[in-house]
Amino acid sequence: MFSYQLYCSRNFPPMDATLAMVAKAGYSAVEGYGALYVDDAAVAATQAGLASTGLTMPTGHFGLAQLESDVEKVLGIARALKMERLYCPYVMPADRPADAAGWVAFGQRLQKAGAPYKAAGYGFGWHNHDFEFRPLSDGSIPQDRIFEGGPGLEWEIDVAWVIRGGADPLAWIERYKDRITAAHVKDIAPAGENTDEDGWADVGYGTVDWPTIMAALRKIGVKHFVMEHDNPKDHQRFATRSIAAAKAF
Repeated sequence: MFSYQLYCSRNFPPMDATLAMVAKAGYSAVEGYGALYVDDAAVAATQAGLASTGLTMPTGHFGLAQLESDVEKVLGIARALKMERLYCPYVMPADRPADAAGWVAFGQRLQKAGAPYKAAGYGFGWHNHDFEFRPLSDGSIPQDRIFEGGPGLEWEIDVAWVIRGGADPLAWIERYKDRITAAHVKDIAPAGENTDEDGWADVGYGTVDWPTIMAALRKIGVKHFVMEHDNPKDHQRFATRSIAAAKAF
């Protein structure tokens, strides 16, 4: 299933027009993020947009503070938008542990935060960036330590961020193949290019070996492939070119 992370279009309102564009481009699903369900009115608008386009929202991102402090609200959002899996997407630099023990504790915190959602029947896990792959002073890798502390966590692997973190995505896919339940599909521009788009590229137009990586992800049973570009100049260009390329992999 090819999905579209709606965060890509945050700078191109209104959202109902984005949903129509995404559906026309050939996507069957979208991934939510906080602004789409910040309050009841936003949830209702998102519901209406999905209904009018036929898109589904099987996965959604929620901040850790909300996951921990407002369980019933998150569950209500997940039910209203018919989500299947919830992912915590980020931890701010000031809140990141400095050592291996801290990252193990963070994994424990994530596992505890996810418990009520798993009990309610939802998948729950972590979505990475690059910092989880930067070696610690003892040589260990934060992503390993997170999973050590949270043995029940799923993983929405963001392949391009793994690469930007200096790691080999194929090795990590193999290592944690039993945890990966979704993947972010985005591309990295050649060095020095697309600087006005933070160095990202449309899928299939960059340096990531997506045919090989997509095959590896499909082999382990991943079904949610979420297109993402963190800062596109033209979200319609990104959406249409990326799904066309991905369908050919």
